[in-house]
Amino acid sequence: MAKARKVVITGGGGFIGSHTAIELVAAGYQPVVVDNFGASDRRIIGRAQELAGARFSVHEVDCRDRTALSGVFATEGDCFGVIHFAAHKSVAASAPDALGYYDNNVGSLTTLLGVMADVGLTKLVFSSSATVYGEADDLPVTELSPTKPAESVYGRTKQVCELIIADTAASKLPLEAVTLRYFNPVGAHPSGRIGELPIGVPANLVPFITQTAIGLRPELTVFGGDYATVDGTCTRDYIHVVDLAKAHVASLNWLARQTRQRFNEVFNVGTGKATSVLQAIQAFEQASGQKLRYRVGPRRTGDVVESYANVDKARAELGWNAELGILDAMRDAWQWQVALRDNPL
Repeated sequence: MAKARKVVITGGGGFIGSHTAIELVAAGYQPVVVDNFGASDRRIIGRAQELAGARFSVHEVDCRDRTALSGVFATEGDCFGVIHFAAHKSVAASAPDALGYYDNNVGSLTTLLGVMADVGLTKLVFSSSATVYGEADDLPVTELSPTKPAESVYGRTKQVCELIIADTAASKLPLEAVTLRYFNPVGAHPSGRIGELPIGVPANLVPFITQTAIGLRPELTVFGGDYATVDGTCTRDYIHVVDLAKAHVASLNWLARQTRQRFNEVFNVGTGKATSVLQAIQAFEQASGQKLRYRVGPRRTGDVVESYANVDKARAELGWNAELGILDAMRDAWQWQVALRDNPL
């Protein structure tokens, strides 16, 4: 039996990283988790290992620490590639902590690329964001849509990271990169064992919805109800985290088939469907049977009004397509929230 190929997952203890570790094991890869656990809980790793039915290495390392990160690769030996999740991700928190966001998001990437070059590792899957498109002129956005000025510091850090990867791939280093532009990851593992676990007040819509429904928050504020959209609220393309995790596996498989060198290929990862905030609330109420307390408040600085993906390229080249919808995501997110209440970590 062939030995499983090791894949380093930076930020592997987080929401998307932990789900991806499970899907990697299912696809025959061996995850190597690297995380400083500044924004994730170590106990999630144990649950991910239980769900995957496999133990895998975990290194508590900050990706900006070049010496420590080099030590991971020295310890693990031959690796197939890297999936780079590690980053701060809050749109709202990025403006008051601009320097911290640039230091962490950009600094971790440049350090990682340097270490990869040192050890001769060429394959990278990068966690980017639809925020790089800014306020798009035309919808749905394709990979050829212009990357306009981002609406947030967070989005600008992702734009800078994408430029760094593209420039590195065009340089003397033989980087083979896939950049995945996520739309809005939501949901949880259908087992209810792992899911999104915000530290403090949630920055994302769905965990705020579930925490409000279970009584941890008094009410949800919908930021803006007077936009020129289907119901006056912002629209997003909500992608189930399990589908998103599988997109990373498909990207690694695609990289394994490539014969060229020095490239950065960009793929949108979404459902191709727009859902407004109010529609998302209605989907939650339908999936959970819970009535949600919410009010419509003023607009929030940094929010894109409308965004959803054209995913034809991912379907054609990666052989990947989203299989789960907003009702599935809300059902699984609610099951995870209830499980946290009944059986805390």
